[in-house]
Amino acid sequence: MTQDSFNQSMFWFGSYPKHWEIRKARYIFSLRSEKGNTRCLQLLSPTQQYGVIPQATYEERTGASTVKLDEKINLMGLRTIHKGDFCISLRSFQGGFEYSEYEGVVSPAYQVFYAKSHVNNCYYKYLFKTEAFIKKINSFTLSLRDGKNIAYSDFETCLIPVPPMDEQTRIVNFLESKCYEIDSLSSNIQKEIETLEAYKKSLITETVTKGLDSNVEFCGSSIDGIKTIPAHWTESKLNYEAYVRARLGWKGLKAEEYVDEGYAFISAFNIQNNKLVWEPLNYITKERYDESPEIKIHVGDVLLVKDGAGVGKSARVDFMPCGETAPNSSIGVITPYSNLEYRYLEYYLSSTVFSDFVLRLYNGMGVPHLTQEILKTLRLPLPPIKEQLEISDFLDSKCSELDSIISQKKEQLETLVAYKKSLIYEYVTGKKEVPAI
Repeated sequence: MTQDSFNQSMFWFGSYPKHWEIRKARYIFSLRSEKGNTRCLQLLSPTQQYGVIPQATYEERTGASTVKLDEKINLMGLRTIHKGDFCISLRSFQGGFEYSEYEGVVSPAYQVFYAKSHVNNCYYKYLFKTEAFIKKINSFTLSLRDGKNIAYSDFETCLIPVPPMDEQTRIVNFLESKCYEIDSLSSNIQKEIETLEAYKKSLITETVTKGLDSNVEFCGSSIDGIKTIPAHWTESKLNYEAYVRARLGWKGLKAEEYVDEGYAFISAFNIQNNKLVWEPLNYITKERYDESPEIKIHVGDVLLVKDGAGVGKSARVDFMPCGETAPNSSIGVITPYSNLEYRYLEYYLSSTVFSDFVLRLYNGMGVPHLTQEILKTLRLPLPPIKEQLEISDFLDSKCSELDSIISQKKEQLETLVAYKKSLIYEYVTGKKEVPAI
């Protein structure tokens, strides 16, 4: 397509083919007003990643539990959604409009709209998920409801492209084929990542419970999840081998008290993949920092998330690039005594033995908490300190190798995601033309 064939007038995605039409959304789509209930239609869940899918499928894919709709919510008016319809969240607009491949009903928290003119719905399924479109819609809502929510009435005035119908179909067919290839490759890479991560956890578990020498004599273990340990190892409680502490609150500390410069304030967000991530950080004043000297962090400590969704996550403190640092109330601080190597302890907290221990807490309480009392009674195998150092050095080396490979795989995934987004954008906006067959 030559430069002369493009309309150079200002538009939210730049130039577009001259033979394309530009219309307001209200002339192509219309709000659906049908009401329904779960007695005759299945309940659907709109998701950014999968579109609008059955609630049971959503739970299966994400592992998340969803709120079951009761009779009261039914009376509030579930919204019917047909295959090929789109929906808008009235509460939080984040990632474009969601497209449904199913017949069903959605929560009243969504508005449903459909194409009333002869268009290829899948073309708009792709268009409505482009970053350019999302940015445009956000510009409509900057002065409304904190800039994050949108209603159909906001969208209907938006100008959108309308390519000729045969061209819409060619674009859709091309993108369906290309996206299938990209998604298949992405799925294979994701499976490789999951396999590597599972192997890493298995290696850690095997090493912290069996040691490095498979030829030593083994004896029975009294620790749940560990059948045997080397006979020359002992078993102990964490309270005997480390100083365990945390605080229940922060004396009314509020977010508005954070300062631009001060003392680093670690949260559960800063613990990712068993490592401390030092950005972004919040900062507190010296007065707040000095209120609880017992939980100030030092090199050689192990941090453990004790509350909330990330309960059980851990990281060790190998260095402190931000100087003096304290954790928020969701994090416990563990300082090993001389008989316990802090790296060995953190690897034990990364093992299947400990994650299974946390899982049992999940099954026993609605909102799990790793209280100080629970942590202090945690039992762990205790090799001689020299052997703990050898185990830690071995796992540092092996895990570094695995982390490097996993990181490369994740970069490949990010590249594929970026390529897919670019591919979709270029074709749904007419920057590239699909050859006619």
